[in-house]
Amino acid sequence: MSTNPEMSSAAGVATPGRSGSVAPDSPLLSISGLSIDYLGERTVHAVANVSLQLGRGEIIGLAGESGCGKSTLAYGINQLLVPPAVITEGGVTFHDRSGDDIDVLALEDKELRRYRWNKVSMVFQGAMNSLNPVISVRAQLNDVFATHRPQMSKAERRLRSGELLELVGVDPKRLDSYAHELSGGMRQRVMIAMALALDPELMIMDEPTTALDVVVQRDILLEITRLREELGFAVIFITHDLPLLLEISDRIAIMRHGRIVEMASAEEIFFAAQDPYTRQLLRSFPSLTGERGDFIRHGAQLENEEVR
Repeated sequence: MSTNPEMSSAAGVATPGRSGSVAPDSPLLSISGLSIDYLGERTVHAVANVSLQLGRGEIIGLAGESGCGKSTLAYGINQLLVPPAVITEGGVTFHDRSGDDIDVLALEDKELRRYRWNKVSMVFQGAMNSLNPVISVRAQLNDVFATHRPQMSKAERRLRSGELLELVGVDPKRLDSYAHELSGGMRQRVMIAMALALDPELMIMDEPTTALDVVVQRDILLEITRLREELGFAVIFITHDLPLLLEISDRIAIMRHGRIVEMASAEEIFFAAQDPYTRQLLRSFPSLTGERGDFIRHGAQLENEEVR
């Protein structure tokens, strides 16, 4: 793979990409023509006819400006949408490791609860807002096990909770800590531990490094990559930080106005982006050494392109 010595994001990017851009041979998640609207006096078409396949163990990055539909798509995949959001068409199929195909949008009540966290977990944007501030980390992990693994004994829950914190690089002594007693990076690691608690096959991460300093961002990215390789789960990583995605993603989908305008391997996005909007996103990051855009394109002359 070619290497660009000037490529370096806030998290410390080294080289773009990890694999090819073709659809996976062993899909884990299939999204077909998914559309999501926000109903009101003026209906907002937040997600418009989105289709993609995610392979087992693959990391797909989902990039785009704020309001382009990234988080809405993620919430739709996990059936977490609340009114006035409504799925108007399309389908989501989860291809379970057991060989069963699960129609996600048809799940209700107990079946939906079994799907969430067991099959697909989510790390929400803003760990401080996601962790309960008035109960300890131990109590929050216990709540996950009590809901989804009621057969586990207290001793088993205690042991598993300590193992999870060790897995993400947090001292198990922090199990009795509260959210305000943890640093931003530690809170985010605890959220990742909670998402891993039930051994899911897919983890959706919505802006997991937002508001973290650049050193902690890099630590979190390295941790995600290590855990993916060790445990084999797939990741949908949502962010507006395209250079960050270039570091960790197998493939990257670029969203604009609720649509995926381009999807390719990280290397293809980096060296040969096809859509003008993708090239505009790449140019939006400042150069460390020269003209704006050198950071990504070695000064490529793209100034006259129009974004569709």
